[in-house]
Amino acid sequence: MLNLTPKEIVAELDKYIVGQTAAKRCVAVALRNRYRRQRLREDMQSEILPKNIIMIGPTGVGKTEIARRLAKLVNAPFLKVEATKFTEVGYVGRDVESMVRDLVEVSIHMVENEKMETVKTQAEIRAEERVLDLLAPLPRRGRLPGEEGKYEEVVRRRSQLRTQLMTGELEGEMVEIEVEDKPQMAAGNAGMEEMGINIQELIGGFMPKKTKRQRVSVAEARKILTQEEAEKLIDTEEVNSVAIRRAEQMGIIFLDEIDKIAGEGANANGPDVSRGGVQRDILPIVEGTMVNTKYGPVKTDYMLFIAAGAFHVSKPSDLIPELQGRFPIRVELDSLSREDFKRILLEPENSLIKQYMALLEADGVALEFAEDGIDAMAEIADTVNAETENIGARRLHTILEKVLEDLLFDAPNDAPSHVLVDGDMVRGKLAHVAVNNDLSRYIL
Repeated sequence: MLNLTPKEIVAELDKYIVGQTAAKRCVAVALRNRYRRQRLREDMQSEILPKNIIMIGPTGVGKTEIARRLAKLVNAPFLKVEATKFTEVGYVGRDVESMVRDLVEVSIHMVENEKMETVKTQAEIRAEERVLDLLAPLPRRGRLPGEEGKYEEVVRRRSQLRTQLMTGELEGEMVEIEVEDKPQMAAGNAGMEEMGINIQELIGGFMPKKTKRQRVSVAEARKILTQEEAEKLIDTEEVNSVAIRRAEQMGIIFLDEIDKIAGEGANANGPDVSRGGVQRDILPIVEGTMVNTKYGPVKTDYMLFIAAGAFHVSKPSDLIPELQGRFPIRVELDSLSREDFKRILLEPENSLIKQYMALLEADGVALEFAEDGIDAMAEIADTVNAETENIGARRLHTILEKVLEDLLFDAPNDAPSHVLVDGDMVRGKLAHVAVNNDLSRYIL
């Protein structure tokens, strides 16, 4: 899907996100520009940097979902990080470069999974042989009287077991396997990554690997051994190399709550780290620098950074000028209306009502939503958002959970086989809460 046109990208995003056309067009162009850049001469490629984006809009209108879906479309490494976490001090706070290391970890995991998928069949065959060795180990093939016959007998037994394994007859049998006992490294060692040192690999180089015996079912043993065999079949160096390149060329970092580190108090002294200082720390990462990770140095020049914030108190121009210049594209997302809430409930492929219908169908309950029921939920979401804190579409999660609370608890035994969620049912469940501001603040 790397060569999707901007119109096709917007059409894909429309399947999951309602409205916000300006933001969708903006990210679609940014994504297409990456494809266009890859088709240029190498010397020209190095000159073209991604145009980073600031999304401005209240919470719950689709900022994060747009960025996440965008990354998923092209199988790009994606990381969401709150800018405010870099203002914290002590154990919780981490250096700004950690976002790049975390993105590389995401990329490594993605590439590992892809490589393992390509060797899955071969790994399953090897794992099956190891399971057979556990169930019927081959004896030594010798020339002493009786040894040859014993060997042939075990071979026949293994042939029978192989057939039973393939048909799933032995899945519940218990076997004892030997698995590697991987030590858990302390969180404090994360700082060593700054020097590009992988402590686990360093220690593992001169210390023997510890193993432990574990009694598991054949089904579980097959999974564990397939994973072990797949790891042996893939080239770790190649995985690291591909993952680093993918993170560098296709990585997307979503910087949320960037408005919280802007404004008049950005340089104020206090118990927290200076917010202006955090902006200056973020600047070289966005600008393009080299970050040392345990997998090797990683360049951030061609990563796409999408910043987001409500900007109720501050505004983008309150960011330090150098950082503003690194986010040349600004797009404002609309607040959600009653009609938007209705569309969010009905239109997306992963809409909430489709999710709840599928969940209850698993318990044999057919759930149906009447049009006036959808209208009532959209109206209550709009009203509560207007009168209390505006949390956008997230309000619908709370409302649906409250409306279906009793049904979700009673299913499958005490619930009817068919339930119609209409306006009367919605108002009956929520009327006493929606009209009371104090209750709404705590329940909805």
